Amino acid sequence: MDFDEVIKGRKSIRGYKPKPVSREVLEEVFELALRAPSSMNTQPWHFHVITGDILDNIRKENTKKNIAGIPPSREIKSPLGYEGPHRERQIEIAIQLFKEMGIEREDKEGRQDWVLRGFRQFDAPVAIIVTFDISLKEDDISKFDCGAAVNGLVNAAWSRGLGAVINSQGIMQSPVVRKYAKIPDDEIIMICVAIGYPDFSFPANKVISKRRPVSEVVNFKGF
Repeated sequence: MDFDEVIKGRKSIRGYKPKPVSREVLEEVFELALRAPSSMNTQPWHFHVITGDILDNIRKENTKKNIAGIPPSREIKSPLGYEGPHRERQIEIAIQLFKEMGIEREDKEGRQDWVLRGFRQFDAPVAIIVTFDISLKEDDISKFDCGAAVNGLVNAAWSRGLGAVINSQGIMQSPVVRKYAKIPDDEIIMICVAIGYPDFSFPANKVISKRRPVSEVVNFKGF
């Protein structure tokens, strides 16, 4: 794929084939992703790539604790709830997903099943736990750098025939992730990325999120 094909073609994938992803392919993806820009080349990021029993254990315990009503324990701040246009766009993508999945507004069981999929990292064969150095906890720019690297990661994955979805539900119970993935104490868990080969027969994978037009978000001055 050329650059335009990757950027315009990539979308979030929430259904995966039961096909393992080789370490070799993942290393190719990271070779590209790690060229992401970094403030003063600090490169604060770390990536813990997990699969197999380790991932299964995280899925099971993460799901169990969330169903039991144990409060989330993310290690960085979560939004308290979106309002205004941000909330409207959040609802818009949810409507698109539920429509493709055939989940009606009154279908509590279907909605619950969808939430549980998120807690299970959408049953992807691989999950990538993104962390950054705890010494930079109060530094906002380090989080920006991690975001840039994750953007590079999902785009590089798409260029290699892999799909991905950035997923905060997979790290809602951070102690579970930290325990099974053996995250070092000097790193903070930031986000999770589910990754694998897309199952394009999975209804939700048809969804392409709508984006605001250039004319709405970009202000040109002096041109």
